[in-house]
Amino acid sequence: MATISTNSLLFRSSIVDSSIHPRPNRWRNGVTFASVSSENLCTGVKITDGLGQLPKVVLNSVDGSEAEIYLFGGCVTSWKAPNGKDLLFVRPDAVFNGQKPISGGIPHCFPQFGPGAMQQHGFARNMNWSVSDSENVDGNPVITLELKDDPYSRSMWNFSFQALYKIILKPKGLSTVLKVINTDNKPFSFTTALHSYFRASVTGALVKGLKGCKTLNKDPDPNNPLEGQEEREVITFPGFVDCIYLDTPSEIHLDNGLGDLISIRNTNWSDAVLWNPHKTMEACYRDFVCVENAKVRQVQVEPQQSWTAEQHLSVA
Repeated sequence: MATISTNSLLFRSSIVDSSIHPRPNRWRNGVTFASVSSENLCTGVKITDGLGQLPKVVLNSVDGSEAEIYLFGGCVTSWKAPNGKDLLFVRPDAVFNGQKPISGGIPHCFPQFGPGAMQQHGFARNMNWSVSDSENVDGNPVITLELKDDPYSRSMWNFSFQALYKIILKPKGLSTVLKVINTDNKPFSFTTALHSYFRASVTGALVKGLKGCKTLNKDPDPNNPLEGQEEREVITFPGFVDCIYLDTPSEIHLDNGLGDLISIRNTNWSDAVLWNPHKTMEACYRDFVCVENAKVRQVQVEPQQSWTAEQHLSVA
């Protein structure tokens, strides 16, 4: 069983996924495994074909909650509470062809948050992750995914690394643990985020818990973020929103405007991002908000050392 135990800033551009390196689709027999097969996955964990015949992991807990994770991008695309409501959102323009990142759910931004030296939000959301381990703890299914460097990643970021992504489905909760290990003989640095899309009514969605945080606001000029401080107890989404919050508390709250109160707790995700594209994404902006745990300042990891961050989502 696998055990999962700051200077420059990078910013998201206003238009997402404008330029992505094509990623060769290299699935063999539908699924890639690191150390397990479909025969020895634990209770509550199964692998099946998803959209575009991309393999996905389905988690089912004894309380009736469910989650789906595509191995392409290591992307959680669905988290359903026991009442059957999906609390995550996948955009209608999402592509499931193994060539472009999946737009929605909880995509990875690694090893780069926003634009920069490599493609938008890095490469982890555009690579095939593998299944490293599965377990079941008191009826709660757990899956661990793994990502390692290959020639594709090294063409953009020339380091050897291992990323382990543990996903735990709980009664009314979904937790993730991301561990990045430096397997190289030289230090590396990165920025990262979980680009979480929550199903919401944008006119009714509220975020609480960020008052007093330093802000980097990309409205009105995405190329020149305005430094400031959040003065509001309750943050709404009246129009285009793209704002980074630095040194955030360990817990914030989202009222999605649809009757759900979601707690977003974290360990070691020091920053947060609120985003809604408003009319630049006319087809769906009314139906979601992004509330993202992030590390927007450089994290340096020495050889054979690691960095770990946890996210814990729960619905009241």
